[in-house]
Amino acid sequence: MTNKQDFAAIILAAGKGTRMKSDVHKVLHPIAGRAMLDHLLGVVDSLGPARKVVVVGAGREQVENLVEARGGEIAVQAQQLGTAHAVLQAKEKLAGFAGDVLILYGDTPLIEAETMARMLERLHAADAPAVVVVGFRPDDPLQYGRIIAGEGGTIEKMVEYKDASPEERAVNLCNSGMMAVRAEDLFALLERVGNDNAAGEYYLPDIVMLAAGDGRGSAVIEAEPWEMAGVNSRAELALVEAEWQRRRRLKAMADGVTLVAPDTVWFAHDTVIGRDCVVEPNVVFGPGVRIADGVTIRAFSHIEGAEIASGAEVGPYARLRPGAEIGEKAKVGNFVEVKKARLGKGAKANHLTYLGDAEIGAGVNVGAGTITCNYDGFFKYPTKIGEGAFIGSNTALVAPVTIGANAIVGAGSVVTEDVADDALAVARGEQRERPGWAARFRARMTAKKKAG
Repeated sequence: MTNKQDFAAIILAAGKGTRMKSDVHKVLHPIAGRAMLDHLLGVVDSLGPARKVVVVGAGREQVENLVEARGGEIAVQAQQLGTAHAVLQAKEKLAGFAGDVLILYGDTPLIEAETMARMLERLHAADAPAVVVVGFRPDDPLQYGRIIAGEGGTIEKMVEYKDASPEERAVNLCNSGMMAVRAEDLFALLERVGNDNAAGEYYLPDIVMLAAGDGRGSAVIEAEPWEMAGVNSRAELALVEAEWQRRRRLKAMADGVTLVAPDTVWFAHDTVIGRDCVVEPNVVFGPGVRIADGVTIRAFSHIEGAEIASGAEVGPYARLRPGAEIGEKAKVGNFVEVKKARLGKGAKANHLTYLGDAEIGAGVNVGAGTITCNYDGFFKYPTKIGEGAFIGSNTALVAPVTIGANAIVGAGSVVTEDVADDALAVARGEQRERPGWAARFRARMTAKKKAG
């Protein structure tokens, strides 16, 4: 492979995406909580490109921020005249660039860095192909363009499905459209591409046959069909998501995580989960989750933007929102929601509780039905609970408020002032009892009902 600083990537993202039926640009639809285009740019970045150019058409303004944040540049294809025409729009952005060029597609996000590296390596093999094309063999070749390959992966012919003969359509080696070409060759070949074909478009694969006419051969490398899966509709988006999730689940289990019902667990693109964790059925991880070793996530929990320390237990039916930090051996039980709050070592909130904007010390027990009243309609306020404190069930902690270490708050309290260390706080109405009142009330109401 050449020095990894010697290649540029051209990513085609100018398609209108009409089959998505969406106001959102097609390449911004997410896979595992991350835009398809961002997935692809991330893989490209892992190889250290010198330049990145994303070719867009309609919806340019939607993708500019992402591309710029990734250090890329935008080129515009104002008219949709075919893939060769689209790549040609990057010529000005790569003026003076003398390295290799990878041509990729923004709606094909699963291609791996290893495949990109093989493209570049093959381009510099002893036979020095003019173009390297990525081919694949799907179960159903559908209407993909076909590659007729000879010995050693040399390309004898490439043909679009619309222009292929029945014999050529019978070949199952399909063209992904992804290529590696030297910059010095690419744009010279593109300038010569015509549109004398069934669709009247300028086809990128034609550069292979143009190079052959110059006496220069091209080569194909093969990739797994799942890597080449493209997205043109919501149904295809779901299929690509399913494939990404399938592979991520396999990796998690290979890394020492027990998934009780793998097909029901959904990871985000950046989920980090340690060894000897157990994940029960129907768990969803949103972006920004980091889980240490030996954690148990029980069924039907939703976790996003949270950190969970070793030995902790979450769920079932728990929700951890961004900023949740669950300490070592802490417990977040069923129907507990935690947002921007930290539970110390061994702290417990076992059921039916909301903890927001809170600092909860080690060993604290939070009773059922407790809430931190952290929002007054305008601002958020903190709640602090010291180590070893006990919060009785059905308690409302009206922030800002501090509960001291080892303090006890009686059940049913509405706490509006700080509680000292080791103190008992009870804030509820006085209980009164009227002997016999209930019996007299029932007798009176029964008689009234009969009379009416």
